Amino acid sequence: MELLDRYLQAVKKHLPFKRQDDIIAELKANMESQLEDKEAELGRPLTQGEQEDWLRKMGSPMMVAARYQPQQYLIGPAIFPIYWYVLRLALLWATVIYTIVSAVGLATSMPTGTAVFDALFRIPGVLVMVIAWVTAAFAAIEFVATHCPEKLPPMPGLDGKWNPSTLPPLEKRPAPGGKPRSYSKAVAEIVFGFLFLGWFVLVPQNPYLMFGPGAAYLAASPFQLTPVWMTFFWCVVALNLVQLLWRCIDFWRGTWQQAGLAKQIIFKILGLIPIVILLAVGDHMLIALKHPELDQVHYGEALSKINLATHGGLTVVCIIVTLTLTWDIFQVFFNEYRKNAAAK
Repeated sequence: MELLDRYLQAVKKHLPFKRQDDIIAELKANMESQLEDKEAELGRPLTQGEQEDWLRKMGSPMMVAARYQPQQYLIGPAIFPIYWYVLRLALLWATVIYTIVSAVGLATSMPTGTAVFDALFRIPGVLVMVIAWVTAAFAAIEFVATHCPEKLPPMPGLDGKWNPSTLPPLEKRPAPGGKPRSYSKAVAEIVFGFLFLGWFVLVPQNPYLMFGPGAAYLAASPFQLTPVWMTFFWCVVALNLVQLLWRCIDFWRGTWQQAGLAKQIIFKILGLIPIVILLAVGDHMLIALKHPELDQVHYGEALSKINLATHGGLTVVCIIVTLTLTWDIFQVFFNEYRKNAAAK
């Protein structure tokens, strides 16, 4: 019965992680038994409308899940599933919005290292404030619901006026480590990996391969890249070479089907190394004058602005990569936690 599976899926989203599978297994057995009894009594399968009426009498998914929630002090089990859902959504959007606003502010103000660290250290405070406001709002709702229930309007999902037909469709569970890759995709990654690496290695001696006609402008420009960029260049080459060799080994061993979250984390960590090398340069001197004794007066101020803007852009990139890396690591530990909790 697809509708029952969709109902149980919706209930599971609001259950405690450690007991989700056990509760759903028990609930499914009881509900299937009730369904069989009703169909045996009628002598026929229930129609779609009868199934919806039966589930409506069982209660909304949030109400059913609330019966299995531990006792809460500020927020009771009846509204705790909604509180937990809203809190997670609020934290996610607060992080996204704060990151975007901070990144734009840093990129447009030519930030110093202190400004970047200040922006990072303000994130916990912002999240604590979000938690405090959401908790206070739901604590107030719990107080009103307990002492003056007639003054509280019906809450969607917690009253009897819900429609089982609005349940979301069954989700497809992806294979561990991400969606399996096709054979053609694995071959294409290796082939284009070699082509990209060959093209990239030729860029320093043939800059037109990357910049096209703009290479002539760069040659005539009074500015030039500092030697640290060659260190950055060879780090990127080494990173791409390691990634390409890893893919070749996976292909040879026949383990190319799965992308692997752990592999993504490793390459993101390695990918931070070239960026950190550039950010660690003293006085942000990433660009220099070809003839400083002649051009310092005319281009000194422009050079300072270019270096600050370049450092700011690299800082934004570093923040974005760090946040995505943190999220990937959180997913690994979270999935491991759920696996261990389900095994107990």
